[in-house]
Amino acid sequence: MNLPGESQQIGRILRYQELADRLAELIRKGTYPPGQRIPSVRQMSQQQGVSISTVLQAYLQLESLQLIEARPQSGYYVRRPSGQPLPEPEMSSHVADPRLVSLQELIMQIMRDSSDPSLVQLGAALPNPHLLPLEKINRCLVNAARSAGEAGHRYIWPPGLEELRVQIARRSANMGCSLSPNEILITSGGTEAIDLCLHAVCHAGDIVAIESPMYFGTMQLLEVHGLRALEIPTHPKEGISLEALAFAIAHNPVRAVLTISNFNNPLGSTIPDEKKQALVELLAREDIPLIENDVSGELYFGDRRPQVCKAFDQKGLVMLVSSFSKDISPGLRVGWVAPGRFQPQVEWIKFTVSSSAPALAQMALAEFLQSGGYDYHLRRMRREYARNMELLSEAVMRYFPGGVRLTRPAGGLVLWVQLPERVDSLELYRAALAAGITLAPGHVFSAAQRFPNFVRLNASEFNYRTERAVEKLGELVKGMDKLNGSNPLDEGWSVGRRREE
Repeated sequence: MNLPGESQQIGRILRYQELADRLAELIRKGTYPPGQRIPSVRQMSQQQGVSISTVLQAYLQLESLQLIEARPQSGYYVRRPSGQPLPEPEMSSHVADPRLVSLQELIMQIMRDSSDPSLVQLGAALPNPHLLPLEKINRCLVNAARSAGEAGHRYIWPPGLEELRVQIARRSANMGCSLSPNEILITSGGTEAIDLCLHAVCHAGDIVAIESPMYFGTMQLLEVHGLRALEIPTHPKEGISLEALAFAIAHNPVRAVLTISNFNNPLGSTIPDEKKQALVELLAREDIPLIENDVSGELYFGDRRPQVCKAFDQKGLVMLVSSFSKDISPGLRVGWVAPGRFQPQVEWIKFTVSSSAPALAQMALAEFLQSGGYDYHLRRMRREYARNMELLSEAVMRYFPGGVRLTRPAGGLVLWVQLPERVDSLELYRAALAAGITLAPGHVFSAAQRFPNFVRLNASEFNYRTERAVEKLGELVKGMDKLNGSNPLDEGWSVGRRREE
């Protein structure tokens, strides 16, 4: 015999369980495919004639079974099964002839767009400001200003603040290195660090071998120095092709090699540790310097930080570059470089060009790193970035037309998208701007403009506004793909649809 109210309670339990079972069966049959939004709680309540609390309990049950997931300000969506592969972009093609870089106008336009708060920011690879430790850094800046006195307003000559270099050296063990503070030079951001390295080992007209595609900020530096970019095919998962690089070195007077070894921008690729060692050994045999950019190395999604090429350096040829712009604050403009055998030249050039990095910024960063809060902050940021990368990938798969390919980065904050062959990303960039959205067209990631049907999207933040922007981009891509199927693009664009023969 049931106690008073017990029958009603049992009935409510059976109703939510029955609803959960019915929805689970629809998901398994594909009625609601992966990435599909299911009816809202209120809609489901009205459709099924049950209470909102019953629907909420059913949805909680489906969440616990990892069949659906809640997205803030967006609703409930069918989860994509873990391990379900996403199609990856094709590997970049054969080595082209070295060529000078000329992308200034388009790159400057993209960067101007990145400062417009009215636009949905999918273009520049900026960190999510809501995940940066801004309050703690501000307190550290205040503490530095109060305690440093006159020292906070003096030059800190190269190699930079010793306390900060000590903290970086201690963290180098996580990268597989054993750097000493004396091997590290503080710079005004990671871009300046790369610039100093290029100054130290190259002259105008020299050939620099780079991954293809390559971050457009690096392309800018090559353009400013008058260097010729030799683009090396790069795998979307494992990075630069060593076979193609060895061939290029055998047939060209390569002066330096530049790579983003962990979480390449824009590919997201990571060179496996054993391949990093082989790369260092290949260049050591030819006595060619390697400029290694590890600016996103701390933003890994797995259990272990990938090593850096510098870990295998026996001859001092690897010039390891990083900064705190992607994980602490881009506005502090503090980076660093471990330039190996080229340290005297790099220090002299730093002193000549910009004297020192900002004193108070160095002091604040040293205090923050000493406090022990950096690793806690990084763990949170990694979790959020991994989630946002997955959500952005699913949104692209949901809203873009068939034939689109995506990278599957194991870290970092950018997603590389291969569009249908007929879609020109520069045309898409212009149409997206008109719709209030920024993106980075593939043209700017190659001196030869080899990626006209690719775009890079910023995955550091994902919310309702982001999803609607991706939905709009999908509509634009579908329209262009359909239009260009019967109406080829006019060849008069300033940056055209050039392809390697």
